[in-house]
Amino acid sequence: MPQPIYVLNGPNLNLLGTREPEIYGKATLADVEKLCTETAAGFGLTAICRQSNREGELIDWIHQARTDKAAGIVLNAGGYTHTSVALHDALVGVQIPTVEVHVSNVFARESFRHHSFIAKAAFASLCGFGIDGYRLAIIGLATKIGAVAKA
Repeated sequence: MPQPIYVLNGPNLNLLGTREPEIYGKATLADVEKLCTETAAGFGLTAICRQSNREGELIDWIHQARTDKAAGIVLNAGGYTHTSVALHDALVGVQIPTVEVHVSNVFARESFRHHSFIAKAAFASLCGFGIDGYRLAIIGLATKIGAVAKA
């Protein structure tokens, strides 16, 4: 079985495609998951995609990633990015290479979005590329862990 990576999406990302499309675009969470699955497969990886509106469930999945010996995590923590010390601590605790991703450019938005608790626990952060940021995150993660693109 190919090595897994976890793609975790936080609160309100289930509303992609309908929630503020002028900010987040028209792509849906299903589109994100398809993009991640296809991109990961191109490196011989399996994307395990999950979304939750509950902080504790996201933490449980981060812990599960360690149990499953996941090669990496791509995390869009949504609003928890700016509030959750607990998510930061979970990422630090599992010691799995993590990329933080955001659909919108959080630095071009409200000032409360300019701080990320996730960033210090991740080796890279991407924002403002729309859902393509997930593809870029997986490529960067694959490079970090030494996964090679399949021809």
